[in-house]
Amino acid sequence: MSVLVYQTFVIRQEKFKEGIDNLREIKKFRMENYHHSVEILTPVSGEDHTYALLATYEGLAEMELQNKKMFDDDQYLELIGPFFLEHVAEGSMYTQIYRTLSDKKKVSDKENK
Repeated sequence: MSVLVYQTFVIRQEKFKEGIDNLREIKKFRMENYHHSVEILTPVSGEDHTYALLATYEGLAEMELQNKKMFDDDQYLELIGPFFLEHVAEGSMYTQIYRTLSDKKKVSDKENK
């Protein structure tokens, strides 16, 4: 089962361009160096400066392993430090973790009888 991490945050209006550039660098770095996919979600409706990251992992264990690797990586920390401290409005980050629902196994005709 896949695990999806959905993280929303507000980018400060006065730091918008720098925040978006930093966010793109974070996505690129994570996609190139870690075993998961990352998407940047932009608002179509709702709060204009509320953006999201959607990371997809193979499972909970893989999420834990990749997060440990990321937070042990000084290069990654240099990217996210300015993003969280300078570009994201304080108190605006909200993280949710979802797991995909397995497909129901098809019951064979023999098992139905």
